[in-house]
Amino acid sequence: MAGQASERRALIVAGEASGDHHGASLVSEAAKIDPDLTFFGVGGPLMVKAGCDVLISYEELMASGFVEVVRHFPSILKVFRRLKRMLTGGERPDVLVLIDYPDFNLRLAEHAKRAGIPVLFFVSPQVWAWRKSRVRRIAGAVDRLAVIFPFEPELYRGLDIRVDYVGNPLMDEAFIGIERELFRRQLGMDAADTVVGLFPGSRPHEIRYNLDTILRAAAIVARRIPSAQFLLPLAPFLPEENVRTSVESSALPVTITSERIYDVANACDAVITAAGTATLQTALMGTPMVILYRMSPISHAIARRLVRLEYIGLANIVAGRGVVREFLQEQADPDNIAEEVLRILLDEDYRQGIKEGLADIRAKMGEPGCSARVAHIASEMSKGR
Repeated sequence: MAGQASERRALIVAGEASGDHHGASLVSEAAKIDPDLTFFGVGGPLMVKAGCDVLISYEELMASGFVEVVRHFPSILKVFRRLKRMLTGGERPDVLVLIDYPDFNLRLAEHAKRAGIPVLFFVSPQVWAWRKSRVRRIAGAVDRLAVIFPFEPELYRGLDIRVDYVGNPLMDEAFIGIERELFRRQLGMDAADTVVGLFPGSRPHEIRYNLDTILRAAAIVARRIPSAQFLLPLAPFLPEENVRTSVESSALPVTITSERIYDVANACDAVITAAGTATLQTALMGTPMVILYRMSPISHAIARRLVRLEYIGLANIVAGRGVVREFLQEQADPDNIAEEVLRILLDEDYRQGIKEGLADIRAKMGEPGCSARVAHIASEMSKGR
C-alpha cells in the first residue's frame, strides 16, 4: 500500500523518446539503491525493460510544435485526465517524478501539489530558451528540480524551490558499445568507407518535415562521393514503413538500424541531424555534424516570436558558440547542408577544428552519475524527506 515505509510507489511521466531513455536509467539506478521504491506511469520500451510498470505509452503524447499539439490535443487530454485520477484515487503515489515534456508536466505538477503529493521535476523546462517568466510558476508547483546544465540553478535564485544540478543524463549512457570497425563490418561496410549518418529526429512530425531534406542533401553528397554509405538510426515507435518508403524512393545506399545512436554516430565520418538531443549525443562521440530543423510554417512563425536563442542545437547551446553549422527552416536547403557535409569530409583542417570544439562540449557536460543522483532524490522524497 502507498505510504508504507517498506513499499513506496513513484508515478513517473516521460512524454517522449528522450524521456524514455532518461526514465529507464533512473528506474534502473533506483532499483539498486532503494528496491522498495517501484515506478509506474507513462514511458516507453526502455522503461519497461528497466522494470517500470508502463501503463500509458508515450506514443500517446507524441506531439511537438504548436500546430502538432493542437492536432493531438484529444489524445493528450485523455492521458492527462487519467493521470489526474491516479493522483487522487487508489493508485495515489508517494512521489510524482516528471521528466521534461514541460507544458503537460507542469500542469500535472500543479494538480499533484494540490493533492499533497511531492513533485520532482527532472530535466528542467527550458526557461533559458523561452518564457523565462515560468520560473515562478515552476517554483509554485515543484518541490525539487533536478537540472542538467550548470547554468540553470542561477535562474531560480531567490525562489522557494530546491534546485539540484545533477549533471547530464547523457553522460551515463554516452559510451561506445562496439568498436567502430567491427560495427561497420556487421552492417556490411568497410573500415575505409565514407559513412554519413542521417538523423531525422525521434518524432513523427520531425520525420515529416526533415527526412526529405536530409535525403536530398545525402543525394548531393553521393554524387560528389559515389562510394559514400549512409546510416539512419530509427527511434522507437517511429513508423519504419514510412521511413523505409522514403529511403527506398531515394535510391541511396542507406542502412536503417535500431542500434544505439552512440554506436551509429561513432561509426560515421559526419552526421546530418535534426536539432535536439541527437546533437549532444553526436557531439559526445566527437563526430562532426551539421544541424537542421524544419517545422510547419505556423509553428515556425510562433517560435520566432517566443524563442530567444542564438543557436537551435543543444550542442552549440552547451558550447556557448557555433561549433557546428546550423540551418533553420528556409535555410535548411539540401544544397547548403550538402556543402557543409562535404567540407567536413574533404577538409581535414576544418574537420579537426570541429572535433576540438566537440571535445570542449564533452568537458562541459560534467561527470557520469546523473541518474543515480536523481534516484537518491526520488527515494528521499518518497519517504517524505
